[in-house]
Amino acid sequence: MTHFAGKAAKVLFLSAVTTLLLAATALAADQAVAVGATTGSSLRMRADASTSASIVATLDKGVAVAILDNDASSGWYRVSYDGKTGFISADYLSIDQDNVFSSYGKVNSDGVNVRSGASTDASVLAAVDADTIVTVNGFENGWYDVTCEYGTEGYIRSDFLDLTASGNSNSGSAIVDTAKQYLGTRYVYGGASPSGFDCSGFTMYVYQQFGYSLPHTATGQWQSGLGTKVWGISALQPGDLVFFNDPSRNAGKACSHAGIYIGNGQFIHSSSSSSGGVIISDMTSGYYNTYFVGGLRLG
Repeated sequence: MTHFAGKAAKVLFLSAVTTLLLAATALAADQAVAVGATTGSSLRMRADASTSASIVATLDKGVAVAILDNDASSGWYRVSYDGKTGFISADYLSIDQDNVFSSYGKVNSDGVNVRSGASTDASVLAAVDADTIVTVNGFENGWYDVTCEYGTEGYIRSDFLDLTASGNSNSGSAIVDTAKQYLGTRYVYGGASPSGFDCSGFTMYVYQQFGYSLPHTATGQWQSGLGTKVWGISALQPGDLVFFNDPSRNAGKACSHAGIYIGNGQFIHSSSSSSGGVIISDMTSGYYNTYFVGGLRLG
């Protein structure tokens, strides 16, 4: 009896070890090996490495995704984004070489440790629960460099964090409401008051009402170093600044136009005298979609 009990215990022990090893292998497989950015608009992430596979998600240009396997010999990368896993054609994905970028991440488990370095041996700075949103600043050896609420900076292992489009914005709707008060205000080159706005004067004036001091040029605002840059239209939130660059109009500058995103693929901006001054325009197709540079979130 003792012999069989001992043998059974040994079998149970080996089975438990095997289960743990398999679980560890599965966990490691879900860790990111790199981060990439989509290079095409309306890019389809598919359930398998085939153009005939079902669509898991549709992503905008410039969206940061976690790369789960850097073997693209099939012409596809296996990726993860916003809690979904799928495949993106290697032709439309640029691998981030310096591992420094800006995005958002959503914690996918409770009690996840934020550590002082990219290692489980590093000290624990804080613990965060599921659905917590953090700013992602970079990637290092399977870990994301993050900034949490109240400014704690550290590292979260990539399998506990899903790259996502949105962070929290407390004042976005108020910014949009303020901007809409000036619909129809005439366009004035160099204007930055309710008597008349140019594009950057309009964004500067609206944000000034919320305590922000912005330069009076579209390029200056984009390159101000303020806030977090947002690279895809689908990642924008109401109240985000949006920037465009028409090479025929920018005279070598980074941006030729600026506005404020209001949601549903639309933005409000001071366009031109012939267009009616402050108006609302669509940016999901046409001119503004073609020349979209990125967004800036200051909240």
